[in-house]
Amino acid sequence: MSTSFNRRITLAARPQGAPKPSDFAAVDDAVPTPGDGEMRLRTVYLSLDPYMRGRMNDVRSYVPPVRLGDTMEGGAVSVVEESRHPKFSAGDIVFGYTGWQQYALSNGAGMRTVDPSIAPISTALGVLGMPGLTGYVGLLDLGQPKEGETVVVSAATGAVGSLVGQIAKLKGCRVVGVAGAEAKCRYAVDTLGLDVCVSHHDADLAEALKDACPDGIDIYYENVGGKVFDAAIGLMNVHGRIPVCGGIAHYNDTGSPPGPDRLAGAMRIILTRRLTVRGFIIFDHHHRIPDFARDVSEWLRDGRIGYREDVVEGIDNAVEAFLGLLRGENFGKLVVKVSENPTGGGSGR
Repeated sequence: MSTSFNRRITLAARPQGAPKPSDFAAVDDAVPTPGDGEMRLRTVYLSLDPYMRGRMNDVRSYVPPVRLGDTMEGGAVSVVEESRHPKFSAGDIVFGYTGWQQYALSNGAGMRTVDPSIAPISTALGVLGMPGLTGYVGLLDLGQPKEGETVVVSAATGAVGSLVGQIAKLKGCRVVGVAGAEAKCRYAVDTLGLDVCVSHHDADLAEALKDACPDGIDIYYENVGGKVFDAAIGLMNVHGRIPVCGGIAHYNDTGSPPGPDRLAGAMRIILTRRLTVRGFIIFDHHHRIPDFARDVSEWLRDGRIGYREDVVEGIDNAVEAFLGLLRGENFGKLVVKVSENPTGGGSGR
């Protein structure tokens, strides 16, 4: 449904520790009109992802931070409402990083069309989008799973971790998930098909993970950091692999974590067990998009993998949903439904 204004969520202040609602502001502008070579996009689904927390800090990173007063960054699936662009027509469904807003102007740079016949269009933000590609590349290219190996994946029911666990099972691995709530652990086993799932709320997480991995860990897929990493690294087997795509446990840190410095112990394990620890940023691996799209689409179509979405209604609820994401309150890929989906569609299991 169209509106007479464009509501944008902007960065109002740099967070100190955990973000709070006052670090954001809602701004209403006129709905933009496209010029020559441009198109107006109406946002249908907005993706909320942990990496956005890092964009709020004015620190050196692999991309510049969001500037104060600018629209919060984020990927979105949109419908082209009006086009003066030669390659896009009104009614096209597109994906691009147009941010936390109801409407956007685009000159087509960085935009790609989304085919609603393959899967619901919201999947372009999750299992068939950046999180899915991250899980696919991190596990297959960096983890290099072999049949019979033990794979541990943190945030096992999240957008990245849920695909990692399912692909590892397809490759014949024993898969142990780490999640939070009891319902998430049940979902990891009963629906995603993981062999075991332990809760990071367990009073003795290290012992619980050790019991779940009697033959040690060959691949630890790192999404979280913190106590999950501490529990996993001591169980790594010789020549184990640790792909690192995130560390949400530390995103709100304002100083060094409490307790003794565990870096020296971790480095000794890395050395003596000859571990491969590899951080990666997914835009370094965009050459893998065709293989990823082919494989994951086929697995979805055949029912060999599934996905779950946590859908929040309305741009005005984006901030609270994002704060909940950082607290681990979402269950599946978190998206905001900003406006009517012209294709109908639905969400995953």
